[in-house]
Amino acid sequence: MKPTASTTGTVINEVFRRAYERGDRPALVDLRGGHVYGYRRLVTEVTRAASGLVRRGARRDQVVGVHVSTAGAQTLAVHTVLAAGGVAAPIDPALGAEEVAAWLGACDARTLITTPDLAETATLAAEGSRVRQVVSLGAALDAIDFRSLLTLEPTALPALDAKRQDALLLADGRRLSHADLLARMAELDLPVGLAESDVVLTTWRPGGGSDLVALVGLGVSKGALVVACGGGDLPGTSHDFSVTVVTGPGGTLERLR
Repeated sequence: MKPTASTTGTVINEVFRRAYERGDRPALVDLRGGHVYGYRRLVTEVTRAASGLVRRGARRDQVVGVHVSTAGAQTLAVHTVLAAGGVAAPIDPALGAEEVAAWLGACDARTLITTPDLAETATLAAEGSRVRQVVSLGAALDAIDFRSLLTLEPTALPALDAKRQDALLLADGRRLSHADLLARMAELDLPVGLAESDVVLTTWRPGGGSDLVALVGLGVSKGALVVACGGGDLPGTSHDFSVTVVTGPGGTLERLR
């Protein structure tokens, strides 16, 4: 299932419009999660899972909590929500169940996407909120396996207005439209001018902000490779992947070569 013409100008269209032609080239290496996502696989899973969410009752403008621990999981979850017409609410994975439940209640979320290592916290949070379904990127007790969304009968994805449709609800209460998120991607790109030959090394982790979402979206839209590293031997990782751009403090990018 490919994004349709009705998604023109949205984050989904801008990030993934050339993904199929880039095929199996790696788009995102998630070292902490242990996954490598090729362009075709990434766009296919996002659009199929979005269709699955719609089949399971997701509606345009509904807020979906994203409580995950890795860059790869956040990328799949956020873009799946956006493709389904929802608003992704990234949540700091360090928060406890009561704090997560309070945030989910405040934004009236009915769905929560998580990872197996955070599933226990996520299900406890769901019980203390109006969340009715917890989706886990991997098998977890009392959660719907994300992979099951890929097997549901495909259905049409909603047409979205890039300027009016919200994309993200941040931890500080700000809402970013699709156009706002694309503007943040462009802002990140200004000092470096990413190209298909670039390899971006990021140490940013999932949280309640937009920087990691914008960075991965920018990298994929440009045809670059994003390597998400939680720490460790950064010089060694940089050498191994021939890194050309790195993330810096304050949500900035720096070109090495």
